[in-house]
Amino acid sequence: MGGWLTTIVARVCLNMLRSRSLRREESLGGRLPDPVVSADAELQPEEEEEALLADSVGLALLVVLDALAPAERLAFVLHDMFELPFEEIAPMVGRTPAAARQLASRARRRVKGAAVPAPDPDLARQRKVVDAFFLAARGGDFDALVAVLDPGVVMRIDAGARRPAASMAIRGAAAVASKALSGLTTALPAVRLRPALVNGAAGVVVTRRGQPVTVMGFTVADGKIVEIDAIADPERVRRIAAAVLTGE
Repeated sequence: MGGWLTTIVARVCLNMLRSRSLRREESLGGRLPDPVVSADAELQPEEEEEALLADSVGLALLVVLDALAPAERLAFVLHDMFELPFEEIAPMVGRTPAAARQLASRARRRVKGAAVPAPDPDLARQRKVVDAFFLAARGGDFDALVAVLDPGVVMRIDAGARRPAASMAIRGAAAVASKALSGLTTALPAVRLRPALVNGAAGVVVTRRGQPVTVMGFTVADGKIVEIDAIADPERVRRIAAAVLTGE
């Protein structure tokens, strides 16, 4: 039963990836994949926090995976993350076991070449850095913002297909700090930050006048923020953040 379900789900995922590519439903070049957003783990036992983070796939890796060809992505995820043998993967992607191995190998090289940063495994340290980021941004403290950002930090903003001009990638501590200051300054005081886990790492759901508008995921390494991924498409945000906002 387990093998049958894995095959069915894998084929559905493969069809969805191919269909999205063919129909070009997501023509936005900087589109961020939907993360898993869940309630902040501060209220969970420490063991559960560690397990959740260890089993999560960070947003940075999702961005890389989203750039892979559908068959490459499936072969890589099933073999490298779920340890399925290529003999089982082959019929799912319509290839021989040797060809499936090559698909996974190409995907692995691309993932390694992307130099995806390894996040700090301690959620409490992550949250401390993220809180410092928002405290500095709300206070208009440019220097304090730069201090919590890695010099090579990248901030990706996906505003959705309806607002392609608002989607962008910003690089460098000074540029990201300036964007954060301008964004929060214009939104205050109607904005509320709801702590959340975004793919197992510290993040927030931003609401304005009670309505969710942005999901922000952070990658923290060595006490600095190295990546910020923000989905600012309200329709997508309402869907992916529903579990966090239940009861608001």
